[in-house]
Amino acid sequence: MEIKTIGIACDHAGYPLKKFVMEYLENHGYKYKDYGTFSDLSCDYPDFAHPLAEDIEKGEVYPGIAICGSGEGMAITLNKHQGVRAGLAWCAEIGGLIRQHNDANAIVLPGRFIDNKTAEKILDTFFNTSFEGGRHQRRVEKIPVK
Repeated sequence: MEIKTIGIACDHAGYPLKKFVMEYLENHGYKYKDYGTFSDLSCDYPDFAHPLAEDIEKGEVYPGIAICGSGEGMAITLNKHQGVRAGLAWCAEIGGLIRQHNDANAIVLPGRFIDNKTAEKILDTFFNTSFEGGRHQRRVEKIPVK
């Protein structure tokens, strides 16, 4: 995966893990753009997911990372955008498969269900896995609603 500036967004439930992920990105030399939230005060995940998704679609950030409590809210919201393929990953194998088979351009982490070490393994795998193409390309091309 050729990484540009990474976009990162979370809600209040994802904020603690987002702080760790930003440290991880800095330690690995990745540039990132933070879409918020900026505290653990209650907020609404779509307020942060939509701006991240819009910038993924415009090519301003690639890939995206989103974090909320279960990961589901962020994944659902991101995937409303035609140009986003966000996958929810709770283990490294899933983090690799969403890249390899789905050409995911965003990864969603369930902040309340994984620890920092697991998040690190997931991100390592996601960033170091390429899209396989072939039969998967045909499937990915069928995803957008026309």
